[in-house]
Amino acid sequence: MHCLIIGKVWPEPASTAAGRRTLDILQSLQAAGWQLSYASSAQVGPYSLDMAAMGIQTHTIQINNSAFDSWLAELAPDVVIFDRFMIEEQFGWRVETTCPQALRVLDTVDLHCLRDARQRHVKTGEPLDLFNDMALREIAAIHRCDLTLMISDFEMQLLQDVFSIHFRQLAYWPFVLNGVEHDVPSFEQRQHFIMIGSFQHAPNLDAARWCKQTVWPLIRKALPDAELHLYGSYGEKYAGELNVPKSGFHFKGRASDALKTMQCYRVNMAPLRFGAGLKGKLFDAFETGTPSVTTPVGAEGVSSDTCQWGCEVSDVPEEIAVAAIGLYQDPELWQQVQNCGANIVRERFHRDMWFGRLPQLIADARAQLISSRKANFVGQMLRHHHHRSTEFMSRWIEAKNG
Repeated sequence: MHCLIIGKVWPEPASTAAGRRTLDILQSLQAAGWQLSYASSAQVGPYSLDMAAMGIQTHTIQINNSAFDSWLAELAPDVVIFDRFMIEEQFGWRVETTCPQALRVLDTVDLHCLRDARQRHVKTGEPLDLFNDMALREIAAIHRCDLTLMISDFEMQLLQDVFSIHFRQLAYWPFVLNGVEHDVPSFEQRQHFIMIGSFQHAPNLDAARWCKQTVWPLIRKALPDAELHLYGSYGEKYAGELNVPKSGFHFKGRASDALKTMQCYRVNMAPLRFGAGLKGKLFDAFETGTPSVTTPVGAEGVSSDTCQWGCEVSDVPEEIAVAAIGLYQDPELWQQVQNCGANIVRERFHRDMWFGRLPQLIADARAQLISSRKANFVGQMLRHHHHRSTEFMSRWIEAKNG
């Protein structure tokens, strides 16, 4: 089986949860013996994944350029995965025209329309509006594809309940973890608090600012010798704002190794006010046995009725602070929350459960391709209208540039 992934960016697993997600997909399909190709119109960065070392073919493509069509025809993939809905908008019609029998798969990474609605709600205080402009684009892309991979079971259910997406068009495939690392430092061997996350991601910057302004002063008052160390890629321009040593709030920049860095700290802070999908920083914490204090947005799609978080999950600053202070001071509570994290991984996200399932999910969808497309009339209708408008616009731009 030959699979092409068209990426929004060249993935950086050490920098972003989205990059980690892409690496999970690549490794799962490669372990099944699939031939993999990866293409993107973005620039390769210094922290981009070395796909050549993994034996993955790479290709730089251009938007609004028919050279993509001839390259794709020669490649002739069996499956094409679009990394986020805007990539499907740009290249979906070209894939359908050039390789009509290829299974078209969308990986949402996280549900962008949900994240956008929550961000607007936080900024304006207006009611949550899921039926926004981004939803019109993202839900249309889901309909146009043969299968959509969802990282969060909460979002998968939301698509069915709110947007009436048929469950056969969706497949749940989350982060995959091996479990808590062996011989991680104990409660007594750790100190201070950590926050971590790429500053290219708006929820992380907002969380850092909100924590600094509203949550950390409460913690610092109770624990005057404690410090919070803030790590994140692409955050240098915020260093002046977020580095306040006299308050115990220290900006540290990029962590060269997130797991080794995190296991030195006693408590992971993730006070996210908006966002979507699964949060990589919490899964890093699970792997390193680092208890996390987070919000309902942060814990969404992670804990369940049978797998509890272990401590208070709240979006109220005072309650977040109380939970953090308690974890920092109480070794028994700390161990309890660490055990809850290990249980969550074992019961819901362990590698043994999920790693080999992705190739089968895609193979099953491919086997039902003809019948699924016939049953998806909304998708046919959207492809008919969208692809014509997108194609004509793209060809106009290409002609103008030529």
